[in-house]
Amino acid sequence: RADRLVLFTPMIGITRFARFAGLAGLPALLPPFASAAWLSNLPEFNPFKYNSFPVNGARQSYRLTDALQAQIQRLSRAGQLQTMPPVLTFQSVIDFTVSTPAILTALYAFLPDNGSEIVLFDVNRTVKFGPLLRPSSYVALDSLTPTSPQPYRFTAIVNAGDDSDATVERSIAPGQVKTAERPLDVPYPAGIFSLSHLSIPIPPDDPLYGTRPDPKRRLEFGLNLGALDARGERGALIVDQDFLTRLPANPFFAYLIARVEEGIEKLPTASGQQIAATPPTGLPVRLEALLSTFAPADADAQPFAGP
Repeated sequence: RADRLVLFTPMIGITRFARFAGLAGLPALLPPFASAAWLSNLPEFNPFKYNSFPVNGARQSYRLTDALQAQIQRLSRAGQLQTMPPVLTFQSVIDFTVSTPAILTALYAFLPDNGSEIVLFDVNRTVKFGPLLRPSSYVALDSLTPTSPQPYRFTAIVNAGDDSDATVERSIAPGQVKTAERPLDVPYPAGIFSLSHLSIPIPPDDPLYGTRPDPKRRLEFGLNLGALDARGERGALIVDQDFLTRLPANPFFAYLIARVEEGIEKLPTASGQQIAATPPTGLPVRLEALLSTFAPADADAQPFAGP
């Protein structure tokens, strides 16, 4: 049994329109319309994820989340979620891939009072895009914030003020409705209007996706997708502008790591003792394993056996 679950932008639910995605692919049965089988069809140059996405992928994603939600409800009715370990989730309030509300309504609403927490990253309210930013983006956090006591902790990373790039952590403790506030030493970077589905687990100094790649590792992959500032005429690139503007790394990654480490240090070992605090210069083995997945493969390295 797991002692704790840490989730990054989990796919608990997606748009219900995805259940009809198969209809969009029907023309692909005729060879001249084969491209209808793809929601996007791009050259594959990203070493860690596909750029293209098939219609069938959307349909399977909906079927998976539908089955997952049904199973959560069955386990809840049977009382089997009472032994569920604490769940810590990191999620952007704006997510084009998965449903942020579904994480609360289809997962957290069924969790017991076991120390679970969800951390949401709000939009950057100092970025004034006027009519370019959807009005729903500004009120997304308000619609997610609980108005009655819940069995989990609700935390939001927000601007200290609408005209301040300083950020604070606002939390509502389990069983409470009052908000506690803690200032963070992490400003919301100018020019970034929100986090993205992809950015949550990626550090800013990542050589491929980082917005501030480590100079010593910048050329490990031959290019850096996170620090590109491409401007020019439409139609010149093989990717659309959304590909370039979608945030690939998390400016609050240091906060995320600190929160994950905090939970690991509190976990009891088999003898009942707590895990020793992490040295300032290192990361826990579990976090090193996570971050190692973003490093280039070493042909001579042995397969990772896990902690």
